[in-house]
Order: sequence, then C-alpha cells, then structure tokens
Amino acid sequence: MNSFFSHKTLFLLLLLFVAMGTISFAQEEIEEQDSVYLIPPRKVVINNIFIIGNEKTKKNIILREIDLQTGIYYDWEELILMIQADQKKVYNLQLFTSVEITPLLTGTEQIELLVAVTERWYIIPNIIFNLADRNLAEWWTNQNRDLSRVNYGARLIHNNVGGRNEKLRIGAQFGFVRSFELMYSKPYIDKKQKHGLSAQFNYFTQKNIPVKSSNNRQVFYQNENEEVLRKSHSTFLRYTFRGSYYNFHFVTAGYSNTWINDDVFTQNPDYFLHGGNRLRYSLLSYVYRHDKRDNIAYATEGQLLNLGLNKYGLFKGDDVQDIEFTMNANKYKRLNDRFHVVTGLSFNYFFGQQQPFTLVRGIGYNPNFIRGYELNVVEGQMVLVHKNSFRYKLFDFGFDVGNYVPLDEFSYIPFKFYLSANFDQGFVNDKNRLPENLRLTNSYLFGYGLGLDMVTLYDMVFRFEYSINNQNESSFFINFRAPF
Repeated sequence: MNSFFSHKTLFLLLLLFVAMGTISFAQEEIEEQDSVYLIPPRKVVINNIFIIGNEKTKKNIILREIDLQTGIYYDWEELILMIQADQKKVYNLQLFTSVEITPLLTGTEQIELLVAVTERWYIIPNIIFNLADRNLAEWWTNQNRDLSRVNYGARLIHNNVGGRNEKLRIGAQFGFVRSFELMYSKPYIDKKQKHGLSAQFNYFTQKNIPVKSSNNRQVFYQNENEEVLRKSHSTFLRYTFRGSYYNFHFVTAGYSNTWINDDVFTQNPDYFLHGGNRLRYSLLSYVYRHDKRDNIAYATEGQLLNLGLNKYGLFKGDDVQDIEFTMNANKYKRLNDRFHVVTGLSFNYFFGQQQPFTLVRGIGYNPNFIRGYELNVVEGQMVLVHKNSFRYKLFDFGFDVGNYVPLDEFSYIPFKFYLSANFDQGFVNDKNRLPENLRLTNSYLFGYGLGLDMVTLYDMVFRFEYSINNQNESSFFINFRAPF
C-alpha cells in the first residue's frame, strides 16, 4: 500500500522495533557500561520486506530487482553482499535518486528488510535545443559555429507510466533537422516479469545533409533552392526477454524508408548504391546483453557485454542485403574508494563489400570513437576500438536545496568529480580503400590525454578533456555522456 496512513503506521512499527532494542547492520554500538557487545547473528531469516517512498512506483517493479527472499536463511556476510547488489539493481532502474536497503533485527535470527527509495521526477517536458553535429568539437571547428545547425523543439518524456517503469516519449523537432518521434516501452507484459515489448516510430526531413566524407571529415551539401534533400521514416517493434537479473535478450523487427533528392547524386553517385533515390529495407536484429554495472550512467565497478547481429533486407525486393555483427565489452574495476580503472573493447563488422551511405559505420560515429579524433570520421566495414581510463575521485559532495525548491525530487543536488588519464586505440579496415580517406583508414590510430568528469543530478555526465592523437593534433573537447 502507498497511502499516507500506511507509511505512518510502518514508521511507527519500525520506531517500536528500534525502541525494543532493534539494530541495523550499519550500526556498531557498544554498551561500554555493561560491556555488552551487540554482534549480529551468524544466520538470519527475512520475515518481511517493507518498501517505503514509492509513491508512484508499483511494489512489484522494485521487488523484481531484489534477489533476497522471505523465509530463507542467509549467512550474515552473504546477506550484506546481496543487499549491496540489490541496491545497485534497484538504483539502475533509473526511477530513484536514492535507494537504501536496511536489515532490522527483530529476534535472535529474525530480520525485517526495509527498502527506502526516493523517487525521481518522472514526467519531463523537455526543451530540445541541441546541435545537429556529432559533437561540440565538430560544430565548433569543422562547421564554424554555424547557428543554423541548431535543432529546437519540444519533447514529452514519461519514465514511469502507471508506476510500472513503462517509458513514453513524444517529440517534435525543428531547425536543422525536422523530426517527429513516438516511442512506448513496456518492460514486462507477464506476471513473472520476464517478457517485454516496445514500439518506436521516427520521421525526419533535412535540407542540409552529409553526402560523403573526404580527408576523413564529413562533407555536407545544401542545394541552391534550399529544398528538402532527405526524408526518412522508420518503424520498429522490439521483444525483450530477461531470464535473470543481469542478462537480457532483444529481438527487433523493423522497416526503414528513405528518400533523397536527385541533386544528392551529383555529390555522391554511390549514396544509395542501387541506382534509385529511395532506399527501402526490412530489418531483423538480435542483441544479447550482460549488464552488471554499479551505475549504468557512469560505472565504476562491474562489467558490460553486448553482442548483436543485424540482418538488413529480409525479402527479395529489399534495396539492401547485408549482415552486421557488433560487440561491446567493458570492464570496470574499483581499486579503492578513490581510484578505479575502465577498459572497453568495441568491434563492428559488415559482411558486405560496400554499404549505402546511410549505413556507414566507423570511428567518429557513436559509440565508436578515439579521444583526439573527435573532429574526424574514419569509415569502413570493420571497426575495432579499445578505450581505457584511469580515474581518481576528486570530490564527492552535494547541496540540500529543499528550502528553496518545493519538489522533493530536486531537493538534493549531488556532485562527483573524477580526474581521468585516458588512452584509446583503434583500427578501421576499408575494403574499398577510398583514396580520399586513406590518411586514417587501414592504419593504427591512438589518442591520449587528461580529463575531468562531472556527474550530477539524475546522473547527468559532463566531460572536459584535452587529448592528443598520433597525428600530433591536439584540442580541448566537451562531451555530455560517459565514454563507456
């Protein structure tokens, strides 16, 4: 129950337990006068699991992430480790600003489990004001800070529809890229909470588009009449299976239809390869994900593995027939409370000899990048990237602004700052060995430098980095997401 009365009643019961001599695992009280040491028992059984703070989120959504169960005996040390793991799983729902699980002793080997959460603000009217380019450095340097390349609009995001962790996103964007998007995701459609579905529709038009790359940089084109050069719409339906806490399976079926203005072929005759100005194809993909990170927005411990296989063109009439394999493996290792290291390996491979320009991959396209090469795109059929960071937690503090902000969801603003030493390396194999891009393709690339990462409210990440690549090019870069 989530009523005010039930919360008050539960708090009174908990206070009564404490008054009767109940202790939490975090306490290490010593009664010096009587020389009585309060030592936790070797084994305990959970009688009940209480959840407080979930004003909107359904209880079963939280319990889905908790491995601990009632009626089972646990070794005390095992219990503490499982509590820490369950706290991370509940927090990674990204529904709460804080999660705390506390065992309360009620008898010799009896405990009650208290799960206290603070909910986030779920309905977010989002003002769209961003750059159409790959990153800030691309816009600032390669596009000469052209303000016409700004996107603006509005998006409504609901991250917890009905309190069931369902996602709804509706958005309309204008400016450099005009688009409309609609997405709905339901993580569980069955009582056992293992199967989920999501659907997505996207539509966009552009008057200025990248038509090719030259000297490992994107080349944009806009005709004299400023006509629409590209229209595209796509629809996807995704099925999700989550058989265990850390393992996910995704199967996606989709359809894409893209039209381009004939003027584009004057800049790149091979833009679509098949000779027409409309590219239609169906898609079927499978992705396996193992995700055991302590924080999915900015991890400091755990591991992540993604394996994917995409089939473009399921029917004879499709304009694309190709297969793509993707892999991403990250390892996060905490050395102590201050230091941790991160390493990540990404691999992308197209089996076909050449792809339409809309399917081109490489270093510089998310998620594959090498620090120091933010201004470049290195395109090909095989991409291998190895990223590494050694980080030091410089500051960890926060501000209670509850007296100035009337919403509890924004009453505390945390700040974490990390200094990082970075080294990335990679390689792109271009089977076609395009002469205009041979400077960086089919060559060993690396970049290194220092950075300062800031993690703040709702796990937002800001990165400030100075990097140097093996072409002896250096620059300062600002990014708005974690690199791993």
